[in-house]
Amino acid sequence: MNTSKKTSGAARSDLSRRTFLGSALAAGGVMIVPRHVLGGTGYQAPSDRLNIAGVGVGGRGAGVLRGASGYTEETGKTLENVVALCDVDDEQAAVTYERFPGATRYKDYRVLFDEMPDGIDAVMVATPDHMHAVVAMAAMQLGKHVYVEKPLTHDVYEARMLTEAARRYGVATQMGNQGNSGEGIRRICEWIWAGAIGEVRTVHAWTNRPVWPQGLTRPRDRPPVPATLDWDLWLGTAPVRAYHPAYLPFSWRGWWDYGTGALGDMACHIIDPIFKALKLGYPTSVEASASVFVDDWEPLPNFGSAPNSSVIHFDFPAREGMPPVQVTWYDGGLLPRRPAELAEDEMLGDGDGGCLFVGSRGSLMCETYGRNPVLLPTSRMEDFEQPAPTLARVDGDTEGHQRVWVEACKGGASCSSNFDYSGPLTEMVLMGNLALRSFMLSESVLDDRDREQTHYLGRKKLLWDGEAMRITNLEDANQYVRREYRGGWSLGV
Repeated sequence: MNTSKKTSGAARSDLSRRTFLGSALAAGGVMIVPRHVLGGTGYQAPSDRLNIAGVGVGGRGAGVLRGASGYTEETGKTLENVVALCDVDDEQAAVTYERFPGATRYKDYRVLFDEMPDGIDAVMVATPDHMHAVVAMAAMQLGKHVYVEKPLTHDVYEARMLTEAARRYGVATQMGNQGNSGEGIRRICEWIWAGAIGEVRTVHAWTNRPVWPQGLTRPRDRPPVPATLDWDLWLGTAPVRAYHPAYLPFSWRGWWDYGTGALGDMACHIIDPIFKALKLGYPTSVEASASVFVDDWEPLPNFGSAPNSSVIHFDFPAREGMPPVQVTWYDGGLLPRRPAELAEDEMLGDGDGGCLFVGSRGSLMCETYGRNPVLLPTSRMEDFEQPAPTLARVDGDTEGHQRVWVEACKGGASCSSNFDYSGPLTEMVLMGNLALRSFMLSESVLDDRDREQTHYLGRKKLLWDGEAMRITNLEDANQYVRREYRGGWSLGV
């Protein structure tokens, strides 16, 4: 529902300007034609300003919207027009409401899209994971450009549908894995493609997440819903449950109804360099092991919450001249063995995580987000002659990732983490969650002493038909490819 007076907003972007920028940028990757070239230093024509709506503008959404709009704290001014803000929780959104006082406020994104279909050019989505797909799909169906925080979606099916929709509607898209615009991922790609470590058949990736509660039991008390929160809208596509602060504003990440756990939160960052450099696509198989919560030594795993730690193995076939490769993911503080080439006083990755490529002629290690790649042993860097850059660079790292999307909305070059790329990346990541949840699938049987025992059906390698989006050797696992929305909600495809 609309909760404040509407602003007039700026005129929609001029199509001839978009056409000009598109042709000017066609050969320049992410290089931007400065407006002062056309109209004088410091000049920005009103028609050059994108009209942006934000959906989910507290927490991470506040930072993304600040970067995308070009907001400057010192002046309070923006490079783009933030014309609408939508959030189900007024308290969480308060900072953003104060930052952009002229924007129209909404609680329901559907009302926003109904009332301002011609007043917005682009939509930034930073809701909890379970609402990413429905908001982004509705925006694209209106012809709006979309920026969606990672992970792109909550399940594999949603990722495939958003990828196809972005192609169908021809809009500019970007997922919020900002390391994809960093220098590190470009160096990793160029080094591996130049053969610096030979053929890569094994990769390890890890994170210290979760840094929020996981392995949880469902709360039983019923505190009142805060007056600032629309709980039904917050639930959205998820099953109906009573409000509890165990679910929000941040700990939703640990609950399968709303979040995607440590893997969903961080793998789109950490696995990103692996996916790009090794030109990965659909895995052929995936298997997982995880910590399992039991109550009073009875085999009663908690199906509602992601585990505290896990290890997941992905197998990929040969592709584009590269050999088959296995990628192993570790979270919850678990780590791969330190490589022999790493000196005792050198850190494995950084405090948050990292990845390790093991090649036939050496190894390559990087930190979280693909930052600070090095060859191992690190002494190799002294004489290493880096190959000439082949990938376009982005100025500004995190905010550059958001500003590149803005320029793409105006007709510039396609974003490096557009849905053609980030959709398949997200599918791979969410295959790990499918394996984790399948790991918990069980059946009860009687042993030879008539005691009930639990067998875990998912403790096997799951074979994946990527084109068909199906597990071929455990039918029950396919329930996690596409989740059921509660009544009244649909992806609209």
